Amino acid sequence: MKLGIIIVDHGSRRIESNDMLEQLAAMFAQRFREKYEIVEPAHMELSEPSIGTAYDRCVGRGAEKVVCCPFFLGPGKHWTQDIPRLVATAAQRHPGTSYHVTPYIGIDELIVDLLEKRVSTCVNRNYTCEQCAGTLRSGEGGIEIPDVGH
Repeated sequence: MKLGIIIVDHGSRRIESNDMLEQLAAMFAQRFREKYEIVEPAHMELSEPSIGTAYDRCVGRGAEKVVCCPFFLGPGKHWTQDIPRLVATAAQRHPGTSYHVTPYIGIDELIVDLLEKRVSTCVNRNYTCEQCAGTLRSGEGGIEIPDVGH
Protein backbone atom coordinates (compact mmCIF):
# COMPACT_ATOMS: atom_id res chain seq x y z
CA MET A 1 0.00 0.00 0.00
CA LYS A 2 1.50 3.33 -1.09
CA LEU A 3 1.62 5.87 1.74
CA GLY A 4 1.28 9.64 1.54
CA ILE A 5 2.35 11.99 4.33
CA ILE A 6 0.78 15.40 4.92
CA ILE A 7 2.55 17.75 7.32
CA VAL A 8 0.00 20.36 8.37
CA ASP A 9 0.31 23.63 10.27
CA HIS A 10 -2.29 26.25 11.10
CA GLY A 11 -1.64 28.48 8.11
CA SER A 12 -0.93 32.19 8.19
CA ARG A 13 -1.50 35.39 6.30
CA ARG A 14 2.29 35.84 6.48
CA ILE A 15 4.00 34.30 3.49
CA GLU A 16 7.21 33.74 5.50
CA SER A 17 5.35 31.50 7.95
CA ASN A 18 3.75 29.45 5.19
CA ASP A 19 7.10 29.15 3.39
CA MET A 20 8.61 27.63 6.54
CA LEU A 21 6.19 24.72 6.34
CA GLU A 22 7.10 24.17 2.68
CA GLN A 23 10.76 24.06 3.71
CA LEU A 24 10.03 21.70 6.61
CA ALA A 25 8.06 19.32 4.37
CA ALA A 26 10.88 19.38 1.81
CA MET A 27 13.45 18.61 4.52
CA PHE A 28 11.30 15.74 5.81
CA ALA A 29 10.84 14.38 2.29
CA GLN A 30 14.58 14.57 1.62
CA ARG A 31 15.67 13.02 4.91
CA PHE A 32 13.17 10.16 4.76
CA ARG A 33 12.99 9.70 0.96
CA GLU A 34 13.79 5.98 1.24
CA LYS A 35 10.89 5.46 3.63
CA TYR A 36 8.23 7.94 2.45
CA GLU A 37 7.99 8.65 -1.26
CA ILE A 38 5.03 11.05 -1.03
CA VAL A 39 5.20 14.06 1.30
CA GLU A 40 3.01 17.14 0.97
CA PRO A 41 2.69 20.31 3.07
CA ALA A 42 -0.74 21.68 4.04
CA HIS A 43 -2.23 24.56 5.97
CA MET A 44 -5.34 24.02 8.03
CA GLU A 45 -6.70 27.43 7.03
CA LEU A 46 -5.83 30.86 5.64
CA SER A 47 -3.56 29.62 2.85
CA GLU A 48 -3.01 27.00 0.17
CA PRO A 49 -2.25 24.21 -0.10
CA SER A 50 -5.16 23.21 2.13
CA ILE A 51 -5.50 19.78 3.71
CA GLY A 52 -7.90 18.88 0.90
CA THR A 53 -5.45 19.99 -1.78
CA ALA A 54 -2.60 18.07 -0.13
CA TYR A 55 -4.76 14.94 0.16
CA ASP A 56 -5.67 15.24 -3.53
CA ARG A 57 -1.97 15.60 -4.40
CA CYS A 58 -1.05 12.52 -2.35
CA VAL A 59 -3.71 10.45 -4.10
CA GLY A 60 -2.66 11.89 -7.46
CA ARG A 61 0.86 10.64 -6.73
CA GLY A 62 -0.46 7.15 -5.97
CA ALA A 63 -1.16 7.14 -2.24
CA GLU A 64 -3.78 4.72 -0.98
CA LYS A 65 -3.29 5.62 2.69
CA VAL A 66 -2.63 9.17 3.87
CA VAL A 67 -1.07 9.99 7.23
CA CYS A 68 -1.64 13.56 8.36
CA CYS A 69 0.97 14.79 10.82
CA PRO A 70 -0.04 18.00 12.63
CA PHE A 71 2.80 20.44 13.26
CA PHE A 72 1.08 21.60 16.47
CA LEU A 73 2.46 21.57 20.00
CA GLY A 74 -0.67 20.64 21.94
CA PRO A 75 -4.02 18.85 21.84
CA GLY A 76 -6.21 21.85 21.11
CA LYS A 77 -9.41 22.05 19.07
CA HIS A 78 -7.54 21.96 15.78
CA TRP A 79 -6.04 18.54 16.59
CA THR A 80 -9.12 17.09 18.30
CA GLN A 81 -11.73 18.36 15.83
CA ASP A 82 -10.73 20.54 12.88
CA ILE A 83 -7.90 18.55 11.31
CA PRO A 84 -9.64 15.15 11.57
CA ARG A 85 -12.79 16.67 10.04
CA LEU A 86 -10.87 18.25 7.16
CA VAL A 87 -8.94 15.04 6.44
CA ALA A 88 -12.12 12.92 6.61
CA THR A 89 -13.85 15.31 4.19
CA ALA A 90 -10.91 15.10 1.77
CA ALA A 91 -10.87 11.29 2.04
CA GLN A 92 -14.54 11.12 1.02
CA ARG A 93 -13.56 12.41 -2.42
CA HIS A 94 -11.24 9.43 -2.85
CA PRO A 95 -13.07 6.13 -2.23
CA GLY A 96 -10.65 3.32 -1.64
CA THR A 97 -8.22 5.49 0.30
CA SER A 98 -7.86 5.60 4.06
CA TYR A 99 -6.26 8.06 6.46
CA HIS A 100 -4.88 8.50 9.93
CA VAL A 101 -4.07 11.67 11.93
CA THR A 102 -0.96 11.34 14.10
CA PRO A 103 -0.62 12.81 17.59
CA TYR A 104 0.50 16.42 17.97
CA ILE A 105 4.17 17.14 18.70
CA GLY A 106 3.68 17.51 22.45
CA ILE A 107 6.35 17.29 25.10
CA ASP A 108 9.41 15.37 24.00
CA GLU A 109 13.11 15.26 24.86
CA LEU A 110 13.84 16.52 21.34
CA ILE A 111 11.74 19.64 22.02
CA VAL A 112 13.71 20.24 25.22
CA ASP A 113 16.94 19.97 23.21
CA LEU A 114 15.60 22.40 20.60
CA LEU A 115 14.62 24.94 23.27
CA GLU A 116 18.11 24.74 24.76
CA LYS A 117 19.61 25.19 21.29
CA ARG A 118 17.62 28.42 20.82
CA VAL A 119 18.63 29.77 24.25
CA SER A 120 22.31 28.86 23.88
CA THR A 121 22.43 30.44 20.41
CA CYS A 122 21.27 33.76 21.89
CA VAL A 123 23.65 33.47 24.83
CA ASN A 124 26.60 32.56 22.60
CA ARG A 125 25.91 35.52 20.32
CA ASN A 126 25.80 37.84 23.32
CA TYR A 127 22.08 38.39 22.65
CA THR A 128 22.72 40.11 19.33
CA CYS A 129 21.97 38.79 15.89
CA GLU A 130 20.61 40.20 12.66
CA GLN A 131 17.33 38.34 13.09
CA CYS A 132 16.38 40.23 16.27
CA ALA A 133 18.46 43.43 16.15
CA GLY A 134 16.28 46.51 16.19
CA THR A 135 13.13 44.61 17.16
CA LEU A 136 11.28 44.23 20.44
CA ARG A 137 12.62 40.66 20.58
CA SER A 138 16.14 42.02 21.16
CA GLY A 139 15.36 43.76 24.44
CA GLU A 140 17.34 46.79 23.23
CA GLY A 141 16.38 50.12 24.70
CA GLY A 142 14.75 52.87 22.68
CA ILE A 143 12.48 50.64 20.61
CA GLU A 144 8.90 51.87 20.58
CA ILE A 145 6.29 49.42 21.78
CA PRO A 146 3.43 49.48 19.26
CA ASP A 147 -0.17 49.71 20.37
CA VAL A 148 -1.87 46.65 18.90
CA GLY A 149 -5.33 47.64 20.06
CA HIS A 150 -6.14 44.71 22.37
